[in-house]
Amino acid sequence: MPSELNLNADSDASPDRFRKIGRDPKRAERIARKSLSAWQDIRYRLFANKLALFGMYLMVAVVLFAIFAPLFSHYNYFSNDLDRTNQAPGFRHWFGTDDLGRDMYVRTWKGAQISLFVGVVAALIDLAIGIVYGGIMGYFGGKTDEIMNRIAEVLYAIPYLLVVILLLVVMPPSLTTIIVAMSITGWINMAWIVRGQIMQLKNEEYALASRALGAGPFRILFRHLIPNAMGPILVTLTLTVPGAMFTEAFLSFLGLGVQSPIASWGTMINDGVKAMTVYPWRLLFPALLLSLTMFAFNVFGDGLRDAFDPKLKK
Repeated sequence: MPSELNLNADSDASPDRFRKIGRDPKRAERIARKSLSAWQDIRYRLFANKLALFGMYLMVAVVLFAIFAPLFSHYNYFSNDLDRTNQAPGFRHWFGTDDLGRDMYVRTWKGAQISLFVGVVAALIDLAIGIVYGGIMGYFGGKTDEIMNRIAEVLYAIPYLLVVILLLVVMPPSLTTIIVAMSITGWINMAWIVRGQIMQLKNEEYALASRALGAGPFRILFRHLIPNAMGPILVTLTLTVPGAMFTEAFLSFLGLGVQSPIASWGTMINDGVKAMTVYPWRLLFPALLLSLTMFAFNVFGDGLRDAFDPKLKK
């Protein structure tokens, strides 16, 4: 019986039952996918995300309208026309008029300029302070990191509205006051993000090699470590802008921001709430554009985060 099993096994493995498959050397050396750099791969995955792409196009559209819409209109945002108060949207006034006869279309896009300006400037200030402060915490570590981290935690615990009110005691309500108030504590999240990234990167081979060659700590930090941590930094920056815009609108809604006749989405929403049951367009357009702009920044930031995440790489 064992001899029969061996014989059957040998017959199944006889050379006649196999054939050689040819190999094309040109196909064997062909690369299945085009080689991409890290930034090209990030751009490819970002543009493959349809929702993030929609958010980016929406952001660009809002910025362009905010810049050019007031320029190509023969109305302005501050002139009163008491003969045309509270007119509904039409061909003459696309977004209608307010209780002083001012064109809502121009005022809405003027408010977009102010909200975008505050959001971008506050985010850039947070970026600058957060990179320097968080980079020093993460690179030097030890007692330096512990002391600086405790200072950041104390500032983070201060109620934001209290900071604004205290500033308004010594400063008049204005864009400068809002930006200063947001900058006092707004950089802390950015600093903690940078700190975590630097703590991961500072022991990489290129950082150790640069240190061995005699490079100083700040050269290593700003020449090698910060550029390699730009992915999470850019994502945090993108998500900071809508938060700053909402804060400006909230403060202006409470009367702590810009004052009339300067147009702001927050002040326009505050004026529109008082008449929303009778003249709903006065609330609709600024509230809708604020919501769409925040949505655009958030979905673009989420798409950017996914594009930089290596775990989602296919």
